[in-house]
Amino acid sequence: MTLKEAKVGSTVQVKKLNGQGPVKRRIMDMGITKGVTVYIRKVAPLGDPVEVTVRGYELSLRKADAEMIEVI
Repeated sequence: MTLKEAKVGSTVQVKKLNGQGPVKRRIMDMGITKGVTVYIRKVAPLGDPVEVTVRGYELSLRKADAEMIEVI
């Protein structure tokens, strides 16, 4: 399952990042790394962006970026 597919209000753990090069580095720089817990706060009406809480702060991710993050 990817972060994009996770339900609003659920807490998931990052299993793997599937991005390449600068995109993967940008996601990691935002604090999303393997093993970190992510809470899905809300999703915009058209599905983009996804608002999450990571390491104590709120973060908005585009659908394309959320698809690259595999979660448990």
